[in-house]
Amino acid sequence: MFEFLLRRVLWIVPVIVAVALATFFLMHRAPGGPWDREKEIPAVAQRRLNQQFGLDKPMWFNPGAVGDKRDEGETNPLILGRAFIDSQFFNYMIGVATFDLGPTYQSKGAESVQDVIGEKFPFSLKVGFVGIVVAILIGMPLGIISALRQNSWIDYASLFVSTLGIAVPTFVSGILLLIFMSRVFGVAAIRRPEEWDNLSRAYLLPGIILGLGTTAYIARLTRASLLEVKRQDFIRTSRAKGLSEARIVTRHMLRNALIPVITILGPAAADLVTGSIIIETIFGVPGLGREFVVAISRRDYSMIMGTTIFYAGLIAFANVLVDLSYGFIDPRIRVRR
Repeated sequence: MFEFLLRRVLWIVPVIVAVALATFFLMHRAPGGPWDREKEIPAVAQRRLNQQFGLDKPMWFNPGAVGDKRDEGETNPLILGRAFIDSQFFNYMIGVATFDLGPTYQSKGAESVQDVIGEKFPFSLKVGFVGIVVAILIGMPLGIISALRQNSWIDYASLFVSTLGIAVPTFVSGILLLIFMSRVFGVAAIRRPEEWDNLSRAYLLPGIILGLGTTAYIARLTRASLLEVKRQDFIRTSRAKGLSEARIVTRHMLRNALIPVITILGPAAADLVTGSIIIETIFGVPGLGREFVVAISRRDYSMIMGTTIFYAGLIAFANVLVDLSYGFIDPRIRVRR
């Protein structure tokens, strides 16, 4: 088990590098720069800012690190390695390895990216937590009832609701539900900043809307898994032995049907926590997703890279937890050496 866990954790490293490489390439291909303003910044100030944040170095390879030795035909691997390391991308990856994501470009006090993530992520976490709870408490019972009452009106209603939840984008359902709740029940969508400090009812509406798509997907997957297990021979044997229906469902059917659900539940949970960008923008939640959108619009490269790597690490870690949970749910699953 320890060897399996070590391999899975080590596989996170190339994933982070690949995500960082793609993010670095795409953000530098986008037009504009971090110092673009309505009022143009003087060239001298731009050069100083580039030197301060390391943007004066080449993106991939720094010929200046090789120096005159390149003209003499010397191909020392150490010199070439120094030329690659002394560049924007590799300097940033060294910072990631040392848990230093650098300062944000837009902060006057040179606030670090870690500080911004530590300040903003708890708000996103609370919204995502509500979405996860809603998805589990509504999606799984809905799928179980649909499977046990197959081809009944409950099953057809569940299929209609889940299909609608998957087909309609979150931002569309969010806006419609926002209009409905505000008009019918007088629920205020935009909250004051102090209302977001605690896990209060301010998170209910954005959390419910965020979890709608995952709720529908879990309901469909739970129903399909239970219908497959329901027709197995060991279920008929359990009924022939005289076991109660409740015991058959809880001890035999659910335990065998949970593997596909758990497979998508881990990444879905990480996606709910990290994928609330649109919902945070609609409801004005001061979370990390909203900060990420602002960083993209301002070309805050360090904030973009730090947030993306942080999100990728969360999703990769969630996948590791899912792999470890298989053995606890189904004892037949063992890690092969």
